[in-house]
Amino acid sequence: MVQLVGACPEYGCLIYEYMPNGSLEDRLYCRSNTPPLPWQLRFKISVELATGLLYLHQMKPEAFVHRDLKPGNILLGEDFVCKIADVGLARIIPRSMDDTKTQYRMTDAAGTFCYIDPEYQKTGLVSTKSDVYALGIIYLQMITAKDAMGLAYAVSDALEEGTFEDLLDSRVTGWPVEEAKRFAELALKCCELRHRDRPDLESVVLPELVRLHALSVPSEHPSVDQSHQRSASDKDLILIDGLSEILTEGSAKAGSFSA
Repeated sequence: MVQLVGACPEYGCLIYEYMPNGSLEDRLYCRSNTPPLPWQLRFKISVELATGLLYLHQMKPEAFVHRDLKPGNILLGEDFVCKIADVGLARIIPRSMDDTKTQYRMTDAAGTFCYIDPEYQKTGLVSTKSDVYALGIIYLQMITAKDAMGLAYAVSDALEEGTFEDLLDSRVTGWPVEEAKRFAELALKCCELRHRDRPDLESVVLPELVRLHALSVPSEHPSVDQSHQRSASDKDLILIDGLSEILTEGSAKAGSFSA
């Protein structure tokens, strides 16, 4: 999570840590003439994003649902470390007796249109799977750099018609097409219309993302710009080792790791 460092009650302002590389949205669309993010970095960001979201979902004693997850609320710090911001719409939802059925009925749907869980919008039922839907849309944008509207249908059609490679962000070189397909298929599962059909973030989504990210660790990361040239470092290896520990420890120790 983006760290809160201060507040100014006189002017109603909150002060957060500075994130020098802006938002994921800005970098995906290369705003202000910024260079495109290499695919290795996108896979790394996807792991960090899922990890941060899992941290929210496993808060004790009650789960947190972000409800407005989108590229504009995902900020990039030093070395493009990803952090989730803007939790103003986040909702604490009470857990049922069965932890797998955490839902809460809301009167009005909140969030940004293309990222709102269709089932939440229709029924008012919000759950951690509502965030998983938004996560899937974001992941599709991360590999295509296209607008969210209708993107899930476009990617699904491209996979069926064998034109998927044409949808990949053309500003990025060296896409591993088969791995990108696996990434897209995982994202589409997250975008299923019914929340019960979406994969579990901890046991399905995150392990697959860790495997995909591991592809980029042995080789050098292409530079994003001259000031950020770096090869796969010990930080990347620590990230994978740390996530492996998280996945084996389970939700009982959710508070023991940071996003």
